Amino acid sequence: MEMEQQQLQQEKEGEEEDQKDIPVVKEPPKIRRLDESVVNRIAAGEVIQRPVSAIKELVENSLDAGSTSINVVVKDGGLKLIQVSDDGHGIRHEDLPILCERHTTSKLSSFEDLQSIKSMGFRGEALASMTYVGHVTVTTITKGQLHGYRVSYKDGVMEHEPKPCAAVKGTQIMIENLFYNMTARRKTLQNSGDDYSKTVDLLSRFAIHHINVGFSCRKHGASRADVHTVATSSRLDAIRSVYGASVVRNLMKIETSDSDPNSSIFEMDGFISNSSYLAKKITMVLFINNRLVECSALKRAVEVVYASTLPKASKPFIYMSISLPPEHVDVNVHPTKREVSLLNQETIIEKIQSVVETKLRNSNDARTFQEQTAQPSPSDNLDTTKDSLPDPSASGPKSQKVPVHKMVRTDSSDPAGRLHAYLKAKPPSHCEMLTRLASVRQRRNPKETADLTSIQELISDIDSNCHSGLLDIVRQCTYIGMADDVFALLQYNTNLYLANVVNLSKELMYQQVLRRFSHFNAIQLSDPAPLPELIMLALKEEDLDTECNENDDLKERIAQMNTALLKQKSEMLDEYFCIHIDQQGNLSRLPVILDQYTPDMDRVPEFVLCLGNDVDWEDEKNCFQAISAALGNFYAMHPPLLPNPSADGLQFYRRRVAETSLDEEDGACVEDEIDHELLSEAETAWAQRDWSIQHVLVPSLRLFFKPPTSMATNGTFVQVASLEKLYKTFERC
Repeated sequence: MEMEQQQLQQEKEGEEEDQKDIPVVKEPPKIRRLDESVVNRIAAGEVIQRPVSAIKELVENSLDAGSTSINVVVKDGGLKLIQVSDDGHGIRHEDLPILCERHTTSKLSSFEDLQSIKSMGFRGEALASMTYVGHVTVTTITKGQLHGYRVSYKDGVMEHEPKPCAAVKGTQIMIENLFYNMTARRKTLQNSGDDYSKTVDLLSRFAIHHINVGFSCRKHGASRADVHTVATSSRLDAIRSVYGASVVRNLMKIETSDSDPNSSIFEMDGFISNSSYLAKKITMVLFINNRLVECSALKRAVEVVYASTLPKASKPFIYMSISLPPEHVDVNVHPTKREVSLLNQETIIEKIQSVVETKLRNSNDARTFQEQTAQPSPSDNLDTTKDSLPDPSASGPKSQKVPVHKMVRTDSSDPAGRLHAYLKAKPPSHCEMLTRLASVRQRRNPKETADLTSIQELISDIDSNCHSGLLDIVRQCTYIGMADDVFALLQYNTNLYLANVVNLSKELMYQQVLRRFSHFNAIQLSDPAPLPELIMLALKEEDLDTECNENDDLKERIAQMNTALLKQKSEMLDEYFCIHIDQQGNLSRLPVILDQYTPDMDRVPEFVLCLGNDVDWEDEKNCFQAISAALGNFYAMHPPLLPNPSADGLQFYRRRVAETSLDEEDGACVEDEIDHELLSEAETAWAQRDWSIQHVLVPSLRLFFKPPTSMATNGTFVQVASLEKLYKTFERC
């Protein structure tokens, strides 16, 4: 009996396993028509993304209504209360029943009207969307009525008939408990806590464009408004009342236009900050056909121009108003109307960028510096290794997420990101502290080049031969430190480069001599140097056989001839290059090519000999080019003549003492002593060069340098690492 039951059980289990093996055929899901309330709520969440979105829609409606005064009151960032009041033409009583239905509007009646729309609203979705995510109450009165009407809306329809009430001219729309039925979004916005600041920023932008309208914005219960402007006829007055006098002080008017139907038709006017303006965040206010919008392409184009002018940590202030034919603007490309599409957009942006660049270049002759006295703190005496640790609070909670393979650690404004922060440093002396606090100021080049055609041709050759890729690197790179005596480490985006500072400084000095032609300040030599002696020194340095005196007469004749030649050309050298040679043949003055930089005076003999031997004085262009090249080579940041005392260079200072300290009695040689005086001189020379490279050369490269195309292939720039390629390499390991 038990055997039969076991067999039956096994047969039953086998049947169940067979049924499991048979695939179950699922029918495709059925397509359903969503309920209208669900559709409207989904659309509402897209149009009204946060409280400031609702405020923007209501303010634009008030402007379309011809208002001259708009007041905004906000509670809890706009989640509990948004109240927008205006003095516009109001809403007719018979329109109130359909006021908050979807796609009801007074702005257009056919699709063709959209091609020439001038109002800011046109879809008829904003008010309807608000009623699906909040409790909306409208109070309005039109001209000639004895009283106004108040009505509440929910889900696009009136909750009751309009009730007569006392009202002032215009319309007041109140939204309470925004996103009351969208729990997740409401909690997210409650935690963010920055919607009121966004509202203040929004009203500030409207206020500086619509100067014929008064704006105010305050928190509910507050007696003082955070934004308060009155109608004015001056744009600068409006900017001053919103952003302050310090911003207006550094603004320049800018305008341009184009009326060529084949390229673009537009007018642009506005204000942009000059190179003296300092801010941590860019402020760009852009209106296109009186509509507040964003244009990332235009913003990037303007930022590129400013990046080569402002310090890296500073950002500009920009206000622009662009007017185009309505048919050239597509306003229906974004749910919240934040962006628009323009006909011939690239051409318009290119022309605006060019005008901004020209305006900035012409303003660079004057710049205001504000200095602050740095107070010494106990942290200055801490170990440098402690300073080099990254600060976890440096990137705040609002920083954007960057892919790990594109993270750039080094920041030009953060000294801890530079190479010297990882090297053991000596306690700074008083002189070094003063040097650290000193600000390097770069005198701008003259607005106009010299009238001489030859100089203009040489400058034109520099501009036309500029390598655009290297220009981006130079303008936006971060200085890391010196890799050896000649090459510096520069970081550009996620790439690391070795740059030959001798070649860079030589070419920069050459270009600066041409651009500052006949506009030099002077370096006055404390003791005038006789040209014959300088030339003799240079000739002896070139002579490999220093013990042979057979050519001394020839060297003296060369020195006399070159001295006579340079005395003959002294007037031209002084007028154009600030190289002063007196009647006795003494060199007493040299030009300032870069502010706060003095060349290595040990190279003066070589420079003077070069002027006498290598210059073609008969051809004007070749003459100026050769003199500029000689100055460029003289002022270039060559390694000092004394060997670098670090690493193996220290042996030089030991050997020097050993050779001169031979004891005549026993012939013993003192090997362990070091010539500390000479060593100190060398350390000072090398430290001064490193400081000049970081604080004079690199900033000057950003401002003035136009790298020639030859530098892309002659080893001046060498890419040594790429963060993306390093990640690919380590991913394979």
